[in-house]
Amino acid sequence: MSGVDHLHELLGLPAVDFQQDESDGPRPAAGAAAWRVSVEPYEDEDRTWEQEFASFLAAVDPAGVRALIIGQWGESYEENSSYPIGLVTAAADRLTSLEAVFVGDLTMEESEISWIEQSDVTALLAAYPALVEFGVRGGSELVFPPTRHERLRSLTIETGGLPVSVVRGVLDSELPALERLDLWLGVSAYGGDADVADLAPLLSGTRFPALHHLGLRNSEVENEIAAAIASAPLVARLRTLDLSCGTLGNEGAAALLEGQPLTHLDVLDLHHHFLTEPMERRIAEALEPHGVRVDLSDRCEPWGDRGAEGRYTSVSE
Repeated sequence: MSGVDHLHELLGLPAVDFQQDESDGPRPAAGAAAWRVSVEPYEDEDRTWEQEFASFLAAVDPAGVRALIIGQWGESYEENSSYPIGLVTAAADRLTSLEAVFVGDLTMEESEISWIEQSDVTALLAAYPALVEFGVRGGSELVFPPTRHERLRSLTIETGGLPVSVVRGVLDSELPALERLDLWLGVSAYGGDADVADLAPLLSGTRFPALHHLGLRNSEVENEIAAAIASAPLVARLRTLDLSCGTLGNEGAAALLEGQPLTHLDVLDLHHHFLTEPMERRIAEALEPHGVRVDLSDRCEPWGDRGAEGRYTSVSE
């Protein structure tokens, strides 16, 4: 699960571990941090996430908490996220200022991304109608039925393989305030069975009228996505486009250059790619004079002598 670290911030607030050392000084005010609540099953064998969460609610004024990060809740590959989600939804009458939640902030040392057992995460959206930012890490058993939420502005789903049922659930949802959507599509070997056709309702521009940032990342079909983006009506109203961390090669980059103009973008993020240096120069020369910030960092080489078949996403297992 390379390239995935603990969150550093959520809702623009610094991430702070509730279980911090005394040497770190006094805890910040309840609304001044994004609080990470987690337990380490090997170090905290006698401590459950439920106990840790109860301690958190007792020590930090719950009415002031604006951002909550659900970290490791035990053996996450044995007990799914309905366990911590149920506890957080039950506390909705106490967490009255909550605006952001992230579920599954685990690193590779805690659990491979494909081992994180998720559940129906929309229970949190139903319990917290004031949420503006929501994120999930892990695609195994992830459920996202079509839902409606009036205030959500940012949705991120990070996986090594995103089930097509989740993609369809997200795209069938009514999210009138959504401005930022990031989907890590992943690879078929880890459950990423969506194809470009499944993205058509999104790319048509008929969904999510406020959307201005789109990330279709970490995909083994990044070239096909780029080709679809090249003529997608949605692109005209985007300010940032993120096609990073996947298998993008010269063919996908050429499709972007030959399609509709991208000079209106503020940012085009293509980092972790398989472009040649001449294609990098073509992209930069076409866009940077117009003020587009292009991220072409982390050029990769295919494994062995397999050419395009040797390309790999940044995150899979």
